Amino acid sequence: MQKQMLPHPTAAVAPVPPMLVSCGSVQQPNLVTAAWCGTVCSTPPRVYISLRPERYSYPLIRESGEFVLNLPTRPLLTAVDWCGMNSGRDYQKFDQMGLTAAPCSHLAAPQIAECPLTMECKVFQLIPLGSHDMFLADVLAVHVAPELIENGVLRPDKANLISYIFGRYFATGDMLGTHGFTGR
Repeated sequence: MQKQMLPHPTAAVAPVPPMLVSCGSVQQPNLVTAAWCGTVCSTPPRVYISLRPERYSYPLIRESGEFVLNLPTRPLLTAVDWCGMNSGRDYQKFDQMGLTAAPCSHLAAPQIAECPLTMECKVFQLIPLGSHDMFLADVLAVHVAPELIENGVLRPDKANLISYIFGRYFATGDMLGTHGFTGR
């Protein structure tokens, strides 16, 4: 396979989930779209989000030490893009996008009722990295729509989730296999 070198290095590992990250409170909720996020550990369950310090949500998360990862579906694509392009300084994003700020079980931060899978996260470390700072967090609870549970197994592939690749959004595709299928 022939390859060519890009003129500048990039850290754009793709695809990634564009998360709607909620913070604040149910009474004063805020949203920010974050594509730099993911899993850092299985046991204990830990995740990260990376945000620019100038984002409106940054001090809300830093001061409260909590946020909620809301995995958006294809019908929420407009909200994902709009919340990433507009600031909570200027708009009440939940209202603008017609979303419902629902209470969480362990946090003051709200979850998005319209997202079928949400993760309550408590920050345990903040790491300054350059353009973005990384919030490392423990996952305290996961809320899942009943239609995503099949025979006791979580099936996020049935949620119509979206992905983000180099500035473009895509629908998730067909399941191609399960972990360990080559060893069976």
